[in-house]
Amino acid sequence: MGIDLSKGMPAKVEMKTTISQGESTESFAFSEMGKVVYMNGSYYIRYQETYDEIEIPVTVKIDATGVVTLIRRGETVTRMKFEQGERFETSYQTPQGLITMETVTRQVQISYREEPFSGELQLEYDLYLGKEKLGEHKLQLLFTI
Repeated sequence: MGIDLSKGMPAKVEMKTTISQGESTESFAFSEMGKVVYMNGSYYIRYQETYDEIEIPVTVKIDATGVVTLIRRGETVTRMKFEQGERFETSYQTPQGLITMETVTRQVQISYREEPFSGELQLEYDLYLGKEKLGEHKLQLLFTI
């Protein structure tokens, strides 16, 4: 790779999320400027999600083995981990207390292009609260330097 990402480079980050719950489907999409850092064999894509004037720092870590970690640092810190075919537990701190949920990853696809350097992550997972399936999630993240 011709560029040094160890100190980070500004990047355009596009995220699209689709959540299906029973008969209903919701989609969210945004495009922001962020930063891509390559460190210890992993890519870190950092950006801010903005909801009603509130900015939430987000980091997506993509490691060399294809494991993806999504960290949101809003009023509470949320850390979700995804690996093809695996189930991971995640906790949310809410005003009512700690809620434990699980993600079951159905698909992880990661690809990179050289000119201009860019990466694409496609992720499909199910979210569970106990035995109850809360929804099917599809996430597409594209970053371009």
